[in-house]
Amino acid sequence: MSNELVPHWIAGKEFLGESKRTAPVFNPATGEVTKSVLLANRSDIEAATKAAAAAFPGWRDTSLAKRQQVIFNFRELLNSRKHELAEIITSEHGKVISDALGEITRGQEVVEFAVGIPELLKGYYSENASTGIDVYSLRQPLGVVGIISPFNFPAMVPMWFYPIAIAAGNTVVVKPSEKDPTASLWIAKLWQEAGLPDGVYNVLNGDKEAVDGLLESPIVQSISFVGSTPIAKYIYENASEHGKRVQALGGAKNHMLVLPDADLDLVADSAVNAGFGSAGERCMAISVVVAVEPIADQLISKITERMKGLRVGDGRRSCDMGPLVTREHRDKVAGYIDIAIKDGAKVVVDGRNVNPDGDQNGFWLGPTLIDEVPTSSKVYTEEIFGPVLSIVRVKSYEEGVSLINSGAFGNGTAIFTNDGGAARRFQYEIEVGMIGINVPIPVPVAYHSFGGWKQSMFGDTKAHGVEGVHFFTRAKAITSRWLDPSHGGINLGFPQN
Repeated sequence: MSNELVPHWIAGKEFLGESKRTAPVFNPATGEVTKSVLLANRSDIEAATKAAAAAFPGWRDTSLAKRQQVIFNFRELLNSRKHELAEIITSEHGKVISDALGEITRGQEVVEFAVGIPELLKGYYSENASTGIDVYSLRQPLGVVGIISPFNFPAMVPMWFYPIAIAAGNTVVVKPSEKDPTASLWIAKLWQEAGLPDGVYNVLNGDKEAVDGLLESPIVQSISFVGSTPIAKYIYENASEHGKRVQALGGAKNHMLVLPDADLDLVADSAVNAGFGSAGERCMAISVVVAVEPIADQLISKITERMKGLRVGDGRRSCDMGPLVTREHRDKVAGYIDIAIKDGAKVVVDGRNVNPDGDQNGFWLGPTLIDEVPTSSKVYTEEIFGPVLSIVRVKSYEEGVSLINSGAFGNGTAIFTNDGGAARRFQYEIEVGMIGINVPIPVPVAYHSFGGWKQSMFGDTKAHGVEGVHFFTRAKAITSRWLDPSHGGINLGFPQN
């Protein structure tokens, strides 16, 4: 085992804390343990939350102009050094470098959105609402906020939350996944370089004990989470019981409905890109193609042809798809292929037979295509979170919509068609939070908000965009009457802060 230890980051410096528990961090492309990460105990959790609480009054009182400058500095530093961060992500998650860079770019959109925080925090003013009385509103920060991040996007998902939280005047404790924790530590040092005061951004490494500590802490005012539905539900229920605001984004089973008039070459490209990018470890991955007959056979042929050209291997090399994050997860995903065969589905392309461009000890599973998947099978009903694409055949648009709406999840979906009327009907009738029309992965840009419906989202407020700003702030309404004017003295210069 490597001697390199990933510490916490608390109050502006690396922090070892009291807990001596650790977890291994793997390079998924080689199967080797490259680092160990500290796992926090209650004392470490208290140190992180108290550091954030101590930093809050000063950061809350910092002017919007100064906060904005720090966010902008962070944006510039991140842009200039994103290749360094991408290499860290690839070394611990396994995704290819180009995909890691794409993750950073999408996260940076939220940083850029947060640069405009002065506009986003503007309130409303009504003069003379009653005789001599004015009414106005404003938004203020919550205090200390907790962010619990998944393994699949160690840079992007936390960036959905902390740029807005920090820009609004809050202080942050980030709990990254113990599978790939180094990105959050790297980002902490970048924030410090950008001029963020110590204690505003803290990193608490750990497992369930760290999660429960944040959920139960009387200091932490809100929890933001992205992950599987069972954990999202657990976090929502427990954090709510402790009086916190919660936005808990859960799992998904995203469908692509393909109508007979669709451009099947575009569909095939999109299905491969959306099904196998990042080894399918995306909550917005397309995992089910719903083909309205009679196009299924032709579409499968086109998808299969494209799959033949995919190169699976070490993400640091010239490959299209890397390994899965751990051996246990690789074996779990591969087990769904066995389930599919048992349930009578047809395995068209079996990823268990992949010959990777990389170390044979890596956590490899190639792109897999399964046809005629029964909707009663776990392959259809459960989130696989790997490079397994299922084909379900239906007879009509109506049957396809009914199938999608009957599912437990409601994260993302897409329709592929050249019929504008069908597309408009689909966006109205479908019971899903994020919809693509001839777009396979409908992740909203930063100034719109991200989140699903049903078992894909717990809490009332989605991530980033205006809803994200509202989540990290509280509104006040002030009713004011002044009987005498006041005079502030003469000052002919511009105010500086």
